[in-house]
Amino acid sequence: MSHSESEKPASPADGDPLDAHHVVSPKNLLGVYVLLLIFTVITVGVSRIDLGNYNIMVALAVAVVKGSLVLLYFMHLRWDSPFNALAIIAALLFVCLFIGLALLDTNAYQSIIKPVP
Repeated sequence: MSHSESEKPASPADGDPLDAHHVVSPKNLLGVYVLLLIFTVITVGVSRIDLGNYNIMVALAVAVVKGSLVLLYFMHLRWDSPFNALAIIAALLFVCLFIGLALLDTNAYQSIIKPVP
C-alpha cells in the first residue's frame, strides 16, 4: 500500500506551528529587561508615595504590566497563538482585580481589629 502526498505526516519544513521555534534577539531581551527595571523602580516609588486607596490599584497595575512583559517576551507567548497570550493576560488581570477588590474592604474592619501588644 503506497502513501499519497496528502497522507504524508507534516514535517517542520512544512510550516507546522508546533514545531517552529522563535529566537528573540538580545536587543529585544535587553529592552524588555530595562522596561522591567523601570517598572520595578516605579513599584518602589509607588510604595513610598501615599495615594490613599489607590496605592493598591497602582501597584497591581504595575504588577500586571511586569507580568505581561515576562509572559509575552521571556516565555515567548508573543509569538505563540494570540489566544494563549490573551487568556493568560486576562487571568492576570482577573487575579489582580480580585485581590484589589478584597483589599479595598480592609479599611472597614480596622476599628474591629485589636492591636497586638
